[in-house]
Amino acid sequence: MAASSAPEVWQRGPVDGIPPLLQPVAHALLQAREELESMMQDLDEALLWEKPAGAASPGFHLQHLSGVIDRLFTYARGEALTAEQLELLRLENVTPRPDLTITQLLARFREQTDRALQQLSQTDESTLTGFRGVGRKQIPTTVIGLLVHAAEHTMRHIGQLHVTVKILRNSSLK
Repeated sequence: MAASSAPEVWQRGPVDGIPPLLQPVAHALLQAREELESMMQDLDEALLWEKPAGAASPGFHLQHLSGVIDRLFTYARGEALTAEQLELLRLENVTPRPDLTITQLLARFREQTDRALQQLSQTDESTLTGFRGVGRKQIPTTVIGLLVHAAEHTMRHIGQLHVTVKILRNSSLK
């Protein structure tokens, strides 16, 4: 896994079509996608569901990354989760999942970030402080609160996944 010499996404300027106040969200999602693609390159498929020292497996993180963005952006639109989204949430904790591969999970993340960027491009900045309720309890937040949380939560899991993958790569060499 080679380190990129390119500047981080936020240092490359604005993302075309994204409103100015939502640029940091777009930057974080694109950074996450680049880092994910790099770190998962050539990872042995046999390591996908390994849980070193009880940590979450790479497979969990890959599912959760896509799922969190999907769910939080759904709430940001003011919509409730669908039965399919709830089932995918349930399946995030079911491991191993031999029906899923690294390639499939990376493709799902790419598609999810593309949908998120499309939603960001269509988000009117005047709606950012609008109320949104999360879940059955309708926990209060705002549109921007959900979008920023999606970005920061994504980057938190990218960091955790970096550590997990590094541990797994190093232990598989022994």
